[in-house]
Amino acid sequence: MLTFEEKLAIIEEFSELERVNVSLGRVNFQYNDSAFDKKNVVYHLHPNGNGFVYAGRLTNYETDQKGMVNIRDFSAKELQQILRESINSLSAVENSRSTEEEAIIGDSHEERWTNESNEVLLLVNEDEIWNIYFGLNLEETFDTREEAEIFLVEEGFRRF
Repeated sequence: MLTFEEKLAIIEEFSELERVNVSLGRVNFQYNDSAFDKKNVVYHLHPNGNGFVYAGRLTNYETDQKGMVNIRDFSAKELQQILRESINSLSAVENSRSTEEEAIIGDSHEERWTNESNEVLLLVNEDEIWNIYFGLNLEETFDTREEAEIFLVEEGFRRF
């Protein structure tokens, strides 16, 4: 288990988060550029190491009724990952399609994938093939979703 200080150091690496000290030595971190009412990404990080991260817009975490995940036993890598995914899920850029994206995606099934550098790729199912786009550029084409997913994971991308 990471200590309070170790968790603070990891969280403070995310310059888009603003620290807010609350009662009993606890700390919140807010994402003030959130496209949604929700701004607390880290909630009540306690000196004993307990705390919560908002994952209410994510599908790959089990959350409580407020959309929070307890991070008490998270590793450094797990904490960095959930923080990046939480911020991305609250970002207006990540949650709105540009006109260009609409032209590519249309009514097709689409997924967004991101890497540690916060680059985003779109995986789009078009006419029984799976295309990967970086912006407006077609990067790769696959016959199956499984092949596309293997490629994305090998390239360091994760679905969000």
